[in-house]
Amino acid sequence: MTPATDTTLGFGHFIAQSDVVGKTLLALLLLMSAASWALILAKGVAQALRARRSTDFLNHFWNASTLDEVRAEIATHGARDPFSHLSAHALHAQAHHARHGAAKLAEAGTASEFITRTIKKVLDEETTRMESGLTTLATVGATAPFVGLFGTVWGVYHALLAIGMSGAGTLDKVAGPVGEALIMTGIGLGVAIPAVVAYNAFTRSNRVLGGRLDAFAFELHSLLTLGEAPGAGRAGAAPVAPPVPAAALKAVAA
Repeated sequence: MTPATDTTLGFGHFIAQSDVVGKTLLALLLLMSAASWALILAKGVAQALRARRSTDFLNHFWNASTLDEVRAEIATHGARDPFSHLSAHALHAQAHHARHGAAKLAEAGTASEFITRTIKKVLDEETTRMESGLTTLATVGATAPFVGLFGTVWGVYHALLAIGMSGAGTLDKVAGPVGEALIMTGIGLGVAIPAVVAYNAFTRSNRVLGGRLDAFAFELHSLLTLGEAPGAGRAGAAPVAPPVPAAALKAVAA
């Protein structure tokens, strides 16, 4: 193979010689890469903001003297994180039930049951919000290598056909076209690896946040129904039955 021939080989030459199928597969991989990176950046920024705002709200919540201070904080700054969102809905449910009682079927039961259903609903909403976009990342991570592999197979097939038609089957004639076709497999892996790494990172972060949110929901439920956080009973007071565990809050409405 002469130096002049070497300069004609490469990714650009491979694309120029590709048919509609090969170019479509490359465009699909580029689209998958753009979608996954857009999701990675968007969810990364949203996650950082959510963590900072959650920390700020929890600090204010546990340093507040009364729940009225918490209401004022939410009214001033809004519910900008999962913890303030949960608190706002639970506080509204308590006030609504105290003011109107069980006026509708959706409000049936005691105040504790109504607050529990409200907390469950908000937990489900926050879980759905945190998991948005993860299906796309999982799909890209699972399918991109196979899309690239299919592009490689297709490219090798056509390269071998061209070599067979030319009658030159020596190694220097085969290595270039086949090596060009293998680029598609590399592109597929380059698209899939960031998506898989980001999916695992976001899934773990959501699991940690979900556990913290469940624990907070348990304590918030106790504050609203018993007037105190778990384990905060006064010395000499009659023992109080333990409140419903956090996991059970999600099953009360069943």
